Amino acid sequence: MNFSGYDPDHFYDELIDTQGKPREGASLLIDRISGLPNGDLRRRQEAAELVLLNMGITFNVYGDDAGAEKIMPFDIIPRVVEAADWTQIESGLKQRIQALNLFIDDIYHDQRIVKEGIVPAFVVESASGYRKECAGLQPPSGIWCHITGTDLVRDESGQFHVLEDNLRCPSGVSYMLENRQVMKRTFPQVFGASHVRAIDDYPDRLLQSLRYLAPEHIPSPTVVVLTPGIYNSAYFEHAFLAQQMGVELVEGRDLVVVDNLVMMRTTQGLQRVDVVYRRIDDDFLDPGVFREDSALGVPGLMNAYRAGNVALANAPGTGVADDKVVYAYVPKMIEFYLQEEMILPNVQTYLCWNDDERSYVLEHLDELVVKAANESGGYGMMIGPHASAEERADFAERIKADPRNYIAQPTLALSRSPVIVDDHFEGRHVDLRPFILNGEEIYVVPGGLTRVAMCKGSLVVNSSQGGGSKDTWVMASTAQEGDHA
Repeated sequence: MNFSGYDPDHFYDELIDTQGKPREGASLLIDRISGLPNGDLRRRQEAAELVLLNMGITFNVYGDDAGAEKIMPFDIIPRVVEAADWTQIESGLKQRIQALNLFIDDIYHDQRIVKEGIVPAFVVESASGYRKECAGLQPPSGIWCHITGTDLVRDESGQFHVLEDNLRCPSGVSYMLENRQVMKRTFPQVFGASHVRAIDDYPDRLLQSLRYLAPEHIPSPTVVVLTPGIYNSAYFEHAFLAQQMGVELVEGRDLVVVDNLVMMRTTQGLQRVDVVYRRIDDDFLDPGVFREDSALGVPGLMNAYRAGNVALANAPGTGVADDKVVYAYVPKMIEFYLQEEMILPNVQTYLCWNDDERSYVLEHLDELVVKAANESGGYGMMIGPHASAEERADFAERIKADPRNYIAQPTLALSRSPVIVDDHFEGRHVDLRPFILNGEEIYVVPGGLTRVAMCKGSLVVNSSQGGGSKDTWVMASTAQEGDHA
């Protein structure tokens, strides 16, 4: 199996250029794959899938009658990111996280950005992730967003764009880590010779970032991962990260608040908890503050947090920045808070609450991607060029009924990467979710989860919609930076 008949078409391809030659950094990989005996690559693909199956790397799909637990499809041909491209991504994401953190802190305090007319008040207050209960909160070190997964896409010119921000409970990092382990087994020689940046220290860096949040007088803070339980779609990841960090995985019923201190029930009695890495949405975090009917959270948790006796990551209220309408204002946030120009651009976005922009959207539904402001996982979305007349008419009515809740964007020619299809390679559209840790410093993991739209022609990469994943090889600028494990 080789790339002689592979056609990048008119899309930017992550491995092969328009002349059919390997891109810089991918030459060794392409040569190695092309030199494999007949059938060998397919056997390696099957072996990789078996490893993932035996590892139990799964996700749950809500409402799937065929069975809740699924294995995410995986393709062993990695995506390669050049060192120069990564430099721009890294600096752009650090800039973005800094601005978003300042924005979240501002809207829960002085609201300068609202008072100066940069972001309309109703946009903030109508965001489903905005929590008026968080007004005046003082998170440790002023950090609201500790763990972020930012979705990037590359257009036909090769330019990266930010597609959306995920600051509440971003998922996918466990697949990134396990994909890397599988690839080291699948292509050990080519991996070792390609000077790929290491990502294996993510659990250690995550734990370090979480411990940084603990009250200053605690010399050896106790960290826990708070999960909704085994039926959550990302439960595997919750358990995986707790195990990798060497901390307890707990549910709400395992914790109790006593005298504004969060305590964990153990066989030896109650033990104080100093940092909670929560994988539960705000609504369910504390029934005394948010949803009264929540059986997943911890009564009194927010009082302990306000008293400074426990740290929560991410801080409650960060979901306001996940809103896709708020997303459109990030370039202005960067200019307002940092007095800088945006390094990684947004995708052009039309706000349907604006009369003129809504009129344009309704007249061009066949050309645009329409998204609900607070949906995720590929839900609440319409891709105009691929939609039927009935679907476009349905979304037109939705927009008219609730214009604040919808945005529209041009249908981008997303970059593609080769995947194995039977006995040959075909291009499939991809995005990239790098993960960013914000603690003593902002750290961007040199890699990320490359998600793949496994169906031919599809632009939807979400696992809940049949998407798969690849390992992401960020090339080191020097041999010393490579992953030598």
